[in-house]
Amino acid sequence: MAKKYDTIKVAMGGSWKERVKRETKEERSRHFLGFIKDIRTWHLILVLIPLLFIAATLLRFDHLKMNDLKVAVLEADAAGEDEEGNIKAGEIQKSQEEINQNISNALKELKTFTESHIILNFVEKNGTTSLSFGTGSFYLEHQYKRLAMKALEEAEKMAAEISDDNPNGNVYAYANSVCRPQAIKNGWRWNSAEYIACMTGEINKYPVSDYITERISASIPSTALFRYDFASPVFAPTLSGFAILICVILIIIILIRIITWLILKIALLFLK
Repeated sequence: MAKKYDTIKVAMGGSWKERVKRETKEERSRHFLGFIKDIRTWHLILVLIPLLFIAATLLRFDHLKMNDLKVAVLEADAAGEDEEGNIKAGEIQKSQEEINQNISNALKELKTFTESHIILNFVEKNGTTSLSFGTGSFYLEHQYKRLAMKALEEAEKMAAEISDDNPNGNVYAYANSVCRPQAIKNGWRWNSAEYIACMTGEINKYPVSDYITERISASIPSTALFRYDFASPVFAPTLSGFAILICVILIIIILIRIITWLILKIALLFLK
């Protein structure tokens, strides 16, 4: 007759599944640490070089996209006009309301893209070129000229209406007689900022033209309102942003390793 034996289970530190799981986790940690130790500095440099190229390429793509959107803003500002303010052949003249809407939509698209991407731009100012984050300054010249000339045309009509009661006569005609020869001499266009400033300055010389001047000042906004410069963040969660982040981490690790190596070398020299 076979003997019966009692089965005794000994639990040491949990079940065998938990022990295997814990040992596997520790083994993975050891393998990972060993893998990190085996990585040489020159390995990191070899990885860094293509990553820098990829990051630069992605930044270039973002810059080109920004530039296309910026050109779209300037085209919306021009609204089919040439440098002299004349409609180009084959272009249809748009209403001021339509122009305003096109400019607003183009500016919004440019601003949204710039503020959500890393845009590196070289900006020249006062003869020096500097690196900046953003679109750089640009000016809606055509929009300013359209509004300024509209205000001057209204001033001309008002001056003609009140010229009979004005002891100085038609102040607009007087201002034009002064500014027109200067425009011809200096090559100013009729809708240039210089000509507009000259006309406004001459009209201001006549005390009876205060009302006209107030109307012109109210109609012509400051030129600062037509100048834009959208800034971009230093880091953004985009492909170029993550590529730059990885490059920065690798550069920091490489520098730490080089500095540590130099410190150990110097220490060994003193210990000898």
